[in-house]
Amino acid sequence: MDHEEYLRRVRSYIKTPTKEIEEQLDSFCQLCSYVSGQYDKDESFQNLTRHLEDIEKGHKEQNRVFYMALPPSVFTTVSEQLKRNCYPKNGVARIIVEKPFGKDLQSSRDLQKALEPNWKEEEIFRIDHYLGKEMVKNILIMRFGNEFFNATWNRHHIDNVQITFKEPFGTEGRGGYFDEFGIIRDVMQNHLLQVLTLLAMERPISFSAEDIRDEKVTVSFN
Repeated sequence: MDHEEYLRRVRSYIKTPTKEIEEQLDSFCQLCSYVSGQYDKDESFQNLTRHLEDIEKGHKEQNRVFYMALPPSVFTTVSEQLKRNCYPKNGVARIIVEKPFGKDLQSSRDLQKALEPNWKEEEIFRIDHYLGKEMVKNILIMRFGNEFFNATWNRHHIDNVQITFKEPFGTEGRGGYFDEFGIIRDVMQNHLLQVLTLLAMERPISFSAEDIRDEKVTVSFN
């Protein structure tokens, strides 16, 4: 797609109920740009780097975040290309891998092993985009920020918990992905398990990412 089509798609997902928000969207779109290329071609990533350098002119540091919302089959290839061609010479870089991080324990370990030569552990972020939903993000606040819920959120006061997953659309072009990974792996062991851990975990000793993760992992193993 060309740049105009890219901006049209960006706008289609953002509601603008007021003129002020419409103006803010116009300003946001001026910051957005689109560069097309191939996953496995050095020239494509070198072209991306030139584009980034044009944007970064005048900045002392080039801090870059690479968010890989990509088919899992190309995670390794793209991560290698990013490190070889787009890693900043002066600044920090972070690479974000959107779930699924493998489809089983072995493939998860294989992916981790493939990332290790190019990226330090503190540079890698593994995320489940479902945790970005407002209702899911609010679970921690509702549980631990509300004294009434915090005191009564236990087996003595809660009879059962039901997690309902509903989407008003079909696979929408994701058939090939689901054929490889499966809808159960995609939804249950990722999205729904993440929600379950937020509902069942004990209060973490702090709200740092590591402490929350430790409590969530404890729920998974128990």
